[in-house]
Amino acid sequence: MRVFVMIMLMFLTACQANTETTRTVELYNDSGDMVGTATLNEVDAGVNVKLKLEGLEPGYHGIHVHEYPKCKAPDFKSAGSHFNPTGKQHGPMHPDGSHLGDLPNLEADEGGLVDAELMLPEATLLDGKKSLLKGEGTSLVITEGKDDGISQPSGDSGKRTICGLIADKEKKTSETPTDPTDFNKEQEK
Repeated sequence: MRVFVMIMLMFLTACQANTETTRTVELYNDSGDMVGTATLNEVDAGVNVKLKLEGLEPGYHGIHVHEYPKCKAPDFKSAGSHFNPTGKQHGPMHPDGSHLGDLPNLEADEGGLVDAELMLPEATLLDGKKSLLKGEGTSLVITEGKDDGISQPSGDSGKRTICGLIADKEKKTSETPTDPTDFNKEQEK
């Protein structure tokens, strides 16, 4: 009996570990090239975001979670506005609080590389109003310039240059992906 209880506890622990509290987001530039990844981890204080990127202009860049899991190049406007389920104003320096999707600026080194760790306080990868996976999900967007931390509605950080989808692997999006072989069939005609 004791062995059975131990096996059941190990099974239940393994099942809890499969509750996905980690996401890896592939990040693409406006030319469709993969330029890095963001690893999102659920922690007590919110969601920790570890970034590894290349190909940025040296200096500071704004980074935000946006409301839709859509990254249509070249402008990534399909991602919508900043993720803001609590109806706050933009910017970490705003006295009334900030969008849930507002993150501190990134700094790319002289080679255009980023290796950074940021925090999204109060956000979650689990269920709830503040879930980055609510509905079909959200997206992570990086801009060409620095976010000033207070300008409305989005920090005056310039053009959106990199985007990646934060989506639940189990959920299907409402859009059907195109079949790349259709183009080949047309060429054969």
